[in-house]
Amino acid sequence: MNLSGPFLSGVVTLLAVIVYLYMGARVGILRGRLGIKAPATTGDPLFERAYRVHCNTGEQYIAFLPLLWLATSFFHAIAWLPALFGLAFIVARIVYMQLYMAEPEKRVIGAFMTMISDVGLIVLSVIGLIQSVT
Repeated sequence: MNLSGPFLSGVVTLLAVIVYLYMGARVGILRGRLGIKAPATTGDPLFERAYRVHCNTGEQYIAFLPLLWLATSFFHAIAWLPALFGLAFIVARIVYMQLYMAEPEKRVIGAFMTMISDVGLIVLSVIGLIQSVT
């Protein structure tokens, strides 16, 4: 089995998509259970929180996925490190979801964890890009 950096980042990408689809399914289930007809995005606070978690996570993926693959493509010193930061990102989004659903004001911990993962991927991407031209 080839556990190269691209393989591991591929697994992380697949897990990230599964988490995102789960969040979206949760929104749909709550929409049906609570009788919130599309295109409404307000109503029951539980639905609104699930909807915001899904939207916020989608917004985060816009930066996360390119960073994961830039770091994977250019940072080779420790090939599994980009995937580890990617896995940390997924854990952070799950923590964010759990905290936001329970007590929205405590979601900051998950958001901070997400930011740390992104910064780690930025650093690896920059190092890898610089090393690729030297």
